[in-house]
Parts: sequence; C-alpha cells; structure tokens
Amino acid sequence: MSSSSSSSSSSSSSSSLLSTLQLPLKPIPGDCGHTFFGPFRDRLAYFYNEGRDKFFENRIQKHKSTIFKTNMPPGPLIASCPRVVCLLDAVSFPVLFDTSKVEKRDVLDGTFLPSLAYTGGHRVCAYLDPSEPKHTSLKSFILSTLSARHHKFIPLFQTGLSELFNELEAQISSKKEAYFNTLSDTMSFNYVFRLFCDKSPSETRIGFKGPKLVDKWLLFQLAPLGSLGLLPNLLCYLEDILLRTFTFPFFLVKSDYKKLYDVFYEFGSSVLDEAESKFGIERDEACHNLVFLAGFNAYGGMKVLFPGLIKWVALAGQKLHKKLADEIRTTVEVEGGVTLYALNKMVLTKSVVYEYLRIDPPVPFQYGKAKVDFVIQSHDAAFEIKKGEMIFGYQPFATKDPKVFENPEEFVGDRFVGEGEKLLKYVYWSNGRETEETRAGNKHCAGKDLVVQLCRVMVVELFLRYETFEVESGTFMFAPSVTFKSLTKVSSP
Repeated sequence: MSSSSSSSSSSSSSSSLLSTLQLPLKPIPGDCGHTFFGPFRDRLAYFYNEGRDKFFENRIQKHKSTIFKTNMPPGPLIASCPRVVCLLDAVSFPVLFDTSKVEKRDVLDGTFLPSLAYTGGHRVCAYLDPSEPKHTSLKSFILSTLSARHHKFIPLFQTGLSELFNELEAQISSKKEAYFNTLSDTMSFNYVFRLFCDKSPSETRIGFKGPKLVDKWLLFQLAPLGSLGLLPNLLCYLEDILLRTFTFPFFLVKSDYKKLYDVFYEFGSSVLDEAESKFGIERDEACHNLVFLAGFNAYGGMKVLFPGLIKWVALAGQKLHKKLADEIRTTVEVEGGVTLYALNKMVLTKSVVYEYLRIDPPVPFQYGKAKVDFVIQSHDAAFEIKKGEMIFGYQPFATKDPKVFENPEEFVGDRFVGEGEKLLKYVYWSNGRETEETRAGNKHCAGKDLVVQLCRVMVVELFLRYETFEVESGTFMFAPSVTFKSLTKVSSP
C-alpha cells in the first residue's frame, strides 16, 4: 500500500467497507504475457479468434472473476502500455466515474492518444481531466452552448426526421429496402450543423459532403480500435498489421479537416464569440473544440446511437410497437403536440430508450488511470488497484450484470416503468450514472439529456407515422448497420 496520506485514507475507508461486507481481498487474476507478444496474442483473440464479447466472457470463466488483468488494443507499436485492469460488473464499474480515484487525462480512446494534429494541436475538452484548469472553462462553454439552444432541440430534429422518413419510404417503394445508416448520418450531420451554426450545411462550401468529411477524420483517428470483422485467416492478419502497427498520419485528412474547421469558424461565429467573451477561451481553440463537439461527440455518437435504437426497437416486435403507438398517439393528442411535457408523460417510451442504452450502450468503453492506491469490489471479492494502473470497463457487461438485472440479455421494453425506475442508477451509458447530472466538474457526457430526448423524439415520430416496421441488422466497424425491409404506415381515419 502507498504511504501517502491520500492513499492511506482511501485504503482505510475501503478496508472499513470490506470488513462490513466481509469480502475477501484477493490478488487480481490474469496474465498479460510478454511485453510484445502478449498484446499481439490478445488483440488477435479480441478481434478475430474469439470476438469482442466472447473475449471477455472466456476470461471471466477462466479467472472465475469479473475483475482481471488483460491487454486492450491497439498495443505495440501504437500503445506502449496496453495492460489494463478490466472491470465487468455493475459494482466495480462506477469507480471509473470517481475522479478522486481515477484520472481521465488523455484516455478517451483508451491506451493511446491520436495525434493532436487531428484537433489543431489542442487537447480538447474530452481529453482533459477535471483537475486541469481548462476543463472547467471548456465544459462550461459546451454546456452553455447547448443550454442556449435547448428551444431548437425538438423542432430541428422533427424537421430532419420528416426528411429522413420521406426518403426511407421512397427507397422502399422503388428498391424494396432502404439502408438506414446513410440516411441517418446525413440527417444527424445536418441537425448538428443547423443547431450550432443556424444554417444548413448545403448552403456552405462543404455542401452535402459533411458526413464524408467527418467520417474520414473519425476513421483515421479510431482505425486502430476497429475491424471489419474478418474471420481468422491471412486477411485478418494483414488487416491487423495495417491498422495497428502505426497510426494514420494527419496529412491524409488535413484538407478535409480544414474545410470543416473553416465552415464552423465562419458560421459558428456566435458560439465562438461567447467562448471568447464569457469564458476567456481563444477563438482558435474554441473552434477546434466546437468541431470536436459537433463532429466527434455529437455526429460520431449519433452514427452509432440511432441505428442501434432502430435495431432494438425493431427486434422487440409488433406487440411492443402496438403499446408504444397507443401511448404516443394518446399523449400527443391530449397534450396537443410533441412537447417536452408530453415526452415526459410517455413512461413506456422513456423506458424503451433507457433499455436500449442499457443493453447496447453506444460508447461501450471507459478508461481511467488510478490516481492513488485503492480497493475495488466486485460482487464477491475485493482487489487492490495500484496507483498508475490503467483501469478499463466494458459497459455492456456492467449494464447486463445478471446480479442486478433480471433476464439481462433480453430487451424488456417496460423494464424501467414504475418500480423499475430504481434500476436507472445502474445505467451507465453516459460516463456516469443515468441518475446523476452533468456538471462542469465531472466527465459526464455534456449532451446526456439531449441524447435521451432525441431518442424519445425518434421513437415518437416513428410511431406517429407507422404502425410497425421490419429491419435486417448487422455490424460494420463501430456501429450497427440497419436496412429497412418494410414500413406499415398509419391508416388514414
């Protein structure tokens, strides 16, 4: 144990809790292997030989523990230290939100940090620990920017959804199917740009190229963490070498990023004015943070969020669709429209959104580096974490913990209705508990409430327009891929 006062205090507090719960203190199981060959072995298993979920399931069974040591991608040569302590249960996972124990500096992408050239040479807010002075000013700026636009959230999104559904219907009519992801990406980028810049991107020099520009910028940063899902063969080894030997150089997307930066600098002037005058942030740094907020956090999150929502609601079947349609149409008729008050009255719709965020959180990984020595607990044991160790949490296992949720692998639409609301404290999708608020001093997602609101609006508008729908789903790189096969429109009265 560390002899520092902070560490002693932490250990003393944890020891007291341990004695109360009578949990045995055990060494953390797991062997990370050779410095080079261990990470290489583990990432081949993670991406190809076992697959992501099986990788974790197999190690839980092997070590008979939901806490163990392993290596996480990308490993050498990109990440010099890929060793992590892995947390895979609902009890241990929340320590990753406790910034008195873990540091969130430069851990957004895990064990490596993409070149700062991708963000104009700045460590944007997402890379900062709350203890760093700039974090408070930058996150306060982001929260203020969102707050000032709250009245636009629903009407702007409804406009985008109307355009999306019209195109879905046209494609199904002509092609008998419609690929949702591309349409959703276009709608999402347009929404984000209109929200922050008060103008359609088609009226700027980037025209309709916005999604492709951001996609390329995102891909080059995150490529070491992705895979095409190839089966174990020579092609998968070639992919592994190409994606995880060296990071992609920024110059390959430099011109694309400059186009994005320039349009946000020009049309986001009111946002940047506030950053300078109210928060004392230099305009260039504020603009790079705005591009990251809009492109990485918002649009990048929506690329995963909306296809996943559609997939799970579709798979839930017609029985749930009927219940949702009845609740939504009745509430909208009584309240006279899709208002925030109306959305809050739709208890089943709210529960469906929370259940999606529980069963398939759009950002599945959390990282943090231990600031002090402390003791961590699972359901049945305790383990000592040493200062400086990297801690990793895989959210889908924490939010599908069978000791917290009944039938955790099943999508239960009404799971969070009534007494079920008490389980919301175990929904961790937003880098914090669903029951906690986003503040400038924590790492909770700045757009947490907006994400939940937009998901509800998407479900509402879907069932105001359609009785039911069917999709085919798969996975491509980081996101679910969804293809609509049928839409049953609401019958005219």
